[in-house]
Amino acid sequence: MIVDEMDLVSQLKSAAPLRPETYERARMTLRGAMAESEPAQVQEMAPVTAAAPKRRGRLAGGRNRRLGMLSKVTIGAGIGALAAAAAIVVVAPSAPQPAAPAGSTSQAPTGNIKLVSLVTEIKASEGSLSGDASLVVNTQTIAGRSPYVLYSLYTDSGEYYVTDTQSALPGAIAGHDNLAEDVNAREVAAARAAATGDLDAARKQMINATPNPFGLGLSPAEQKAAWDKALAEEARILKQKGVTTPPKQPTGKDLQNLINNHLWINSVDALARGAANPKIRAGVLRLISTIPAVTVKDSTTDGKPTLTLTAGRALFQGSDVQVLTIDAKTGMPIRSEVGAPGKKASSVTTFESSRVTVADVKAGKF
Repeated sequence: MIVDEMDLVSQLKSAAPLRPETYERARMTLRGAMAESEPAQVQEMAPVTAAAPKRRGRLAGGRNRRLGMLSKVTIGAGIGALAAAAAIVVVAPSAPQPAAPAGSTSQAPTGNIKLVSLVTEIKASEGSLSGDASLVVNTQTIAGRSPYVLYSLYTDSGEYYVTDTQSALPGAIAGHDNLAEDVNAREVAAARAAATGDLDAARKQMINATPNPFGLGLSPAEQKAAWDKALAEEARILKQKGVTTPPKQPTGKDLQNLINNHLWINSVDALARGAANPKIRAGVLRLISTIPAVTVKDSTTDGKPTLTLTAGRALFQGSDVQVLTIDAKTGMPIRSEVGAPGKKASSVTTFESSRVTVADVKAGKF
């Protein structure tokens, strides 16, 4: 059966809720299938200290993410599990995305002044980091269903634990139910690099945290080979859906939007995990500041000054938009909404992030 993430989400209303462990394992199974159908990662990443075993959030309780460069995957698992995997906390909606031509680039444009200023404030107020893990509590409502709460613990050593009740989290740690993926560590490493390092290099690192055919940093011949493989796979999937017109190679602005789609989704994933760490927060916001299709406006949330970041439809091939609200003084994420412009959001997530120690959480002291 061929589906994409919007196919899955549309069927989520009738799917029974999954326990977090089942949810995450289904997501990882899905990503494994995606990895088989996606082009191999085109740029070798630098090794990450204490990288977690395997990986993709959206601002969420897991990767979490985004369903892959081509936005489709051949799967045969239960629709309920796959729908949950497609809609995890911060969903990154997308339409079928054809591959781009050889010669892909990812140069960092001038950053959004509001985000650049906030990054400066975050760095100025950065002190010693407490604890050895980040606790993230997400409350998500999808497609009108009842709110669903996830308690996620991301340790500094790369482990990831998630449960649907606070009381169950210590048991997950004691049982070594680590659900981390390699991509988690790669995204966080890219955010750290962006905080103070070369921004263009950090952009490439974040984009390449997940498989893509862009060939950033490769020779023209290697780029062409990556794109040829991606186009062939896209054509195969489209044919199975009854579309016989071969996919075209995007160029210019369309190509940059496709690249920035990966940058946005991977950056938001890193923010979901590491928001309690000011260095990761600063790096993510610095990366997002380079995306022209993301607008930043002053706002107020619960009486506090906030910034509203809107990832426009250009990033998602004209489909939905994602609106991320962050604290205007600290950059901490507050709320994420996904949906069609002018309509009620199809996915709404609120969350809290804090620094804790693994020992305290394991002992139930949190």
